[in-house]
This record gives sequence, structure tokens and C-alpha cells, in this order.
Amino acid sequence: MRHVTIEQGRMEIILAPDAASACCEAAARIAAHVRATPEPVLGLATGRTMEAIYRALVGLHRDEGLSFARCRTFNLDEYHPIAPDDPRSYHAYMRAALFRHVDIAPERTRLPDGAAADPAGECRAYEEAIRAAGGIGLQLLGIGLTGHIGFNEPPSDFASRTRLVELDETTRRQNADLFDNRWQNVPRQALTMGVGTIMEARRLLLVATGAAKARIVRDALEGPVTPMVSASALRLHPACTVVLDPEAAELLDLA
Repeated sequence: MRHVTIEQGRMEIILAPDAASACCEAAARIAAHVRATPEPVLGLATGRTMEAIYRALVGLHRDEGLSFARCRTFNLDEYHPIAPDDPRSYHAYMRAALFRHVDIAPERTRLPDGAAADPAGECRAYEEAIRAAGGIGLQLLGIGLTGHIGFNEPPSDFASRTRLVELDETTRRQNADLFDNRWQNVPRQALTMGVGTIMEARRLLLVATGAAKARIVRDALEGPVTPMVSASALRLHPACTVVLDPEAAELLDLA
């Protein structure tokens, strides 16, 4: 692993030799946080990159006894409208990828309710639940092709809180695989933690792999810090780690 620190904030960039190593590095950091923290509160993410991270965590649980019993988890986002038992929901994703394979009680996991009749009320309740849990200790993040973290599409105010948002067509196209590969079937809206909510986590861990992410990774880490690229806000966080494979890092100007 190659480690690079950039000046704005205290961001650490880890350059992994390949995508598999990047995901294992992320899983190892999450595992270290869980082991070192009496009552861990994890912020979790979804997406193809996260699947490999969760597989690695399941392996650590199975082979090394990593326990999630003391954890509480909050996911970044969920489509709207969608029922928690819909197989295309992020509730279903998390059950399949992680929750049913480890020792975490269902009542200690939470995602936004994509079927909530009162989305604004659900968002307020989500914020309150995070506060009641003592805040998120470690937030896992991916980055979308629009530069979003969570579903904070451009432009997203850096002070934004959990809310209902409109999804960019680029994002809907990117996520079409769960919807019969037809981007038109992807919901137009989602509930998401806001940028401000994400930035209140005590530590942030962003993972990006693959050449398709290279341009937006460069924009987020070396372009202007702007609401047009919500991931650029991470450069203002005091404790953010970014893990990249060579393809995702290929456009960065790192000394």
C-alpha cells in the first residue's frame, strides 16, 4: 500500500495495488474500528464496490471471530418509493450482503424507510436516531459518477441534512442493474443522509475502484471544493481516508 496525505484537511489517500486489495484494506479498517470501540456506530453504504468489502467483513466474522453484536448501523440512503421487502431495495441488499451473515440483531440496523408515507417526517426521525445513538463513529462511502456521496446529487449544500432528493439520470443509469437493466425503472427519488449529516461522522472512509471512477475521483480530490461535487466536501473533514485502486487513481496528480 502507498499512503499519501494531502494538505487540505487531513485526508489520507491509500493507493492499493488492485481493487481486491483496496476492498480488503477498507474491511480491515472497519474491523479495527469495531474491535477498538465499545459501542461502535457504523455508517454503511451500498453499491458494487461495497459488495467486496462486505464479503471481506463476513470472512473476518467467520474466520477470525469479528463480532458485530455491539454495533449499531445506519445506511446512507434508500430509494423512494420502495418497500423494505422489495428485493431491489437497499434493505434487501444489506440483508443479503452483510446482515444475515453476521451476529448483528435486526433492531440494531437501520435504513431510511423508502415506503414512508411522510418522507420529511422519516428524515427527521432518521436524524434523531443517529443523534440518539451518539453519532456515527465511522462512515463508509462510495462515490457516484455525478460526484455524489450518499445520493447527494449536484448541487448539494454542504450543510444539507437527511432529505428526499431527485436522482440524476446518470445515477439512475448507473444503478439500472437491479431494475431489469432499464434505467427508466429506477426510482426518480431517494431518501439520503445530507452532506452535513455525513460530515458529522467522526471518521470517513471512501473507497473507489475502476477506471470509470477516475475522472470523478480527480474532480473530488483535486478540483474545486464545490456543492457541484458533493464528495469534494470530504477534503474539509479532519479525519478522512480514501482507498483507491490504480485505475480509480490514474488521473490524480500525486507526488
